[in-house]
Order: sequence, then structure tokens, then C-alpha cells
Amino acid sequence: MKKLLHYILVIILTLFGLLTLFLSSSVVFDWFGIRVKEGNYVLFVVWANFISSILYLFAAIGLIKLKKWTTHLLGVSVAILVIAFLGLLIHINNGGIYEIKTVGAMIFRTSLTIGFTLLSYYIIKKNNHEN
Repeated sequence: MKKLLHYILVIILTLFGLLTLFLSSSVVFDWFGIRVKEGNYVLFVVWANFISSILYLFAAIGLIKLKKWTTHLLGVSVAILVIAFLGLLIHINNGGIYEIKTVGAMIFRTSLTIGFTLLSYYIIKKNNHEN
């Protein structure tokens, strides 16, 4: 069961990282005309997501190898997302334009990344105690 949880988390983390990388880089680099379709995006939030996507992919590699630094990488991603979310709230309070879906997406992404972080800690700790 532990091995199954381990591999499922690796797959989800990899897929989420690839999806996030595609979506955020599409806005940053304006691939496929996605920038226009996104409406009033907030660029520093998109960059935070882009950086997190790269961290997700490295974390997936670390999780495969059960490396302790995996949890640290995901923790850095949580910190980046929390800072970006606070920045978004300041941006909104100062009258900046944004999409309401961005607020929901940031809550979802930050919560999911916290979940990834906790699960990676659990999986790596359990595996290190068994070895």
C-alpha cells in the first residue's frame, strides 16, 4: 500500500508539474495565443506558478529516489506560492485588475502543494525508517 501511495504521488506530481509548466509558460511566453485568452492575469502569479512547476518536476525525481530534499523543494514551492498569494491580495486591495478565478486557483494550488509536501515527508520518513 505504501509503495502504491508513493508511485501515485510521483505520477500526480509529475502530471501536475507538466500541466502547470505548459499553462504558465504559455502565458509567460505567449504560446498559442493563450495570453489573450487568460484575460487579466497577474504576471508575478504566473511566474510563481512557472517556478513551482519546475520545482514539482525536480521534486518528483527526488521522490522517486526517496531523497529528503524533495520535501524541502516542495516547501520552497509553498513559500513562493504563499508570497505570490499575499502579493495578489495586495494587488487586489490596491485596485489592480485580476481574474476572480486566479484567487481560487491560488488557493487550490497552494493547498495541493502543502498536501504534496506533507505526503512526501510521510513517504520519505516511513521509507527511511524501514531501511
